[in-house]
Amino acid sequence: MSKILTNRKDDYAQWYNDIVLKAGLADYSAVKGCMVIKPHGYALWENMRDQLDKRFKETGHQNAYFPLFIPKSFLSKEAAHVEGFAKECAVVTHYRLKNDPNGGGVIVDPDAKLEEELIVRPTSETIIWNTYKDWIQSYRDLPLLINQWANVVRWEMRTRLFLRTTEFLWQEGHTAHATKEEAIEETKKMLEVYATFAEEYMAMPVVRGVKTANERFAGAEDTYCIEALMQDGKALQAGTSHFLGQNFAKAFEVMFQDKNNNREYVWATSWGVSTRLVGALVMAHSDDDGLVLPPKLAPLQVVIVPIFNKDPNTQEKINNLANDLIATLKQNNIRVKFDNDDNTRPGFKFAEYELKGVPVRITLGARDIENNIAEVARRDTKEKESIALDNLAGHVIKLLADIQTNMYQRALQFRTDNTTKIDNWDAFVKALDEKPGFISAHWDGTSETEEKIKELTKATIRCIPLNNEQEEGQCVLTGKPSKERVLFARAY
Repeated sequence: MSKILTNRKDDYAQWYNDIVLKAGLADYSAVKGCMVIKPHGYALWENMRDQLDKRFKETGHQNAYFPLFIPKSFLSKEAAHVEGFAKECAVVTHYRLKNDPNGGGVIVDPDAKLEEELIVRPTSETIIWNTYKDWIQSYRDLPLLINQWANVVRWEMRTRLFLRTTEFLWQEGHTAHATKEEAIEETKKMLEVYATFAEEYMAMPVVRGVKTANERFAGAEDTYCIEALMQDGKALQAGTSHFLGQNFAKAFEVMFQDKNNNREYVWATSWGVSTRLVGALVMAHSDDDGLVLPPKLAPLQVVIVPIFNKDPNTQEKINNLANDLIATLKQNNIRVKFDNDDNTRPGFKFAEYELKGVPVRITLGARDIENNIAEVARRDTKEKESIALDNLAGHVIKLLADIQTNMYQRALQFRTDNTTKIDNWDAFVKALDEKPGFISAHWDGTSETEEKIKELTKATIRCIPLNNEQEEGQCVLTGKPSKERVLFARAY
């Protein structure tokens, strides 16, 4: 099966693309820069969405939905916000088509120009805060904890499936609070929700941190993030949580009457993750034979492949064993499939399920039945073993948990092996070219130095880690004093 995929070491970008396309996660669409998410990819996203949604509700949030279209004037109300998104906006100027009098199909009706242009949602802060103005009057209305599952559009010139597309799916939380302290606590709480999900479900270790002023969200006072390391040594921002201060409250006049009857502006947060997580999952774990999916998120966790002979009695035994096993596994909430399609050879099925990243494959054949065993193969290490039929269900349940743990530990070890402390400029540049990964280095704290490093190396400050160890040092570029290290990397 590896022949249909580019080798990771030869061309990592093409390898990634091959997996997304050939494992059936997504496809290109007729609209440039947009993708079609295929059933296997969408099932993966649904599993992510369902787990995150459960955690949002456990932390007191409710789902709502706001319009796809945003009046242009709304974006003008918060200066930093509009500046951050102005170059990415898709704009609706007309509301009707008509037949071309020259026979060219349909054309935009020039008489149907909108009085005010509408922006196709790049993010929803402006329209949501315009709505909150009517929803919030008193301290009794706070905190307001709302999440939205939606699609957004950010015009992109260079796109990559899942990682950067013009339209993508995401969730965006938008909350309002009576005090600054409550809003900051919410921002950090939701960052931890993301981090825990990434580590426990995606088996992907992340660094929790805060962005520099240059890298923070447009309109935020602070942006917290989780950063993950991909197998090519590049970083990927896997989630963000923003403390917005009172910027949007002031822009949209969202005030409340406090317990002392004073009128105050509310404090705000926003936070989100997107279908980019599917791309992260591919790049963090997969190999030259295809997807390697963590069991907790895999759309299909176990596949049973029978190897029939011509004896009807043996076929019946295999079918009965498979059905009994399926019943037991489903009782334990395990997603399982019995692939008894006799139009496809077992070897092809093995390769196909390996490509799609199914964590566990069970083979049942005539000889296995005679010996009271089944062959069990795990996708993460490709190890196979023969397991007694009486112990098969229990073994598979335990194996899925072992695979989940092993995938996390393997990714964590990779990150450890590819995080380097560096104290001088020459070593910094050399490491970026020869040993990609996270570089822990001192920085003088200025935006000018940050921009210069980016210009010279294409490396950015991914984050200032939370609970960062304080130590005296010198900036890796300028030699100026520094009190802590930050994480640099080239990134997606």
